[in-house]
Amino acid sequence: MRQGVLGALLVATVWLAAGCTAPPKAPLVPATKAPAPMPTAPAAGDVLGRSDRFVIYLPRANESLRQIAARFLGAEDQAWQIAEFNDITRPEAGQPVVVPLKPDNPIGVQADQFQTVPILCYHRFSATGAGNAKPRSMTGKMVVSASNFAAQLDWLARNDYHVIRLSQLVTFLEGKRPLPKRSVVITVDDGYESMIRVALPELRKHGFPATLFVYTDFIGAGDALSWAQLQQLDASGLVDIQPHSKTHRNLLDRSAGESDAAYRQMIEIETRAPRELLERRLGKPARVYAYPFGDANDTVLDVLQSQQFQLAVTVNPGGNAFFAQPLMLRRTMIYGDLDLDDFKLKLQTHRAIGSP
Repeated sequence: MRQGVLGALLVATVWLAAGCTAPPKAPLVPATKAPAPMPTAPAAGDVLGRSDRFVIYLPRANESLRQIAARFLGAEDQAWQIAEFNDITRPEAGQPVVVPLKPDNPIGVQADQFQTVPILCYHRFSATGAGNAKPRSMTGKMVVSASNFAAQLDWLARNDYHVIRLSQLVTFLEGKRPLPKRSVVITVDDGYESMIRVALPELRKHGFPATLFVYTDFIGAGDALSWAQLQQLDASGLVDIQPHSKTHRNLLDRSAGESDAAYRQMIEIETRAPRELLERRLGKPARVYAYPFGDANDTVLDVLQSQQFQLAVTVNPGGNAFFAQPLMLRRTMIYGDLDLDDFKLKLQTHRAIGSP
């Protein structure tokens, strides 16, 4: 109840207790000085304050953070910024929230730690499997069962991890846009058909995006994805398809007596050809590259820069801080014999300042 209303009730109560038949008349007020209007209490949906950096907002009943983000930040998926700034998971009735209009701490550095983003690397999936049974070979080790993959994604969702698109790292590494504190990226290499048969339904269940790296000579061969299946994955809106070379040869391997010019030409073919083919067949830019076997050298990096690739990934484990080299991003392998406790240890989302 507003303060003015409480004051009026108090005056009326005093005069009634004194036995007065009516309260005294108010002194005459010159007509030229009308009383100031009584302030009104803010209503749900009101903006309580605004600057060029923040909005203070009183949410409506049952209004979600995603709706507030859409109104003030232009996109529902920016709701995490409001949640983290106010340390809440949802608005509370009658409680204002602060909406940061400009990036707050875009590089993720705190007094005692800095943010890192893990990129997970999968290869093949099996609809049935022996759970965590030890594989007999490296090939078998690359196969993650559907049940393990589902358990890993379920755990990410339950524990408030944000699975982001790999392309979102571009502006984070440039120091322009922050990422959620628990950001993680999912990637899948090579282009096996189990990506669409096993992995896609699990990604859809949670709305998690992923990047699929394909080597284009493999497309349509054996148990690889066909072009029609790649188009179906692309149309899902969840899977971004990017080059993983043409033939999957190790880019560090040089033939005996191969000249520098011939070696560089090989690198050009292994990077430019798959990029141009994917762009032509799928109609979207391909500017992210996965090194076969995770290996690169100065020549490879120079060729990728000349072709304007924005990001490239290795298989060196760990998380990626704002100062990571965009063309040498760390990526952590996820094997079939990994149990859930081991999986959790792969998610390096921060590092202590001063740690090795």
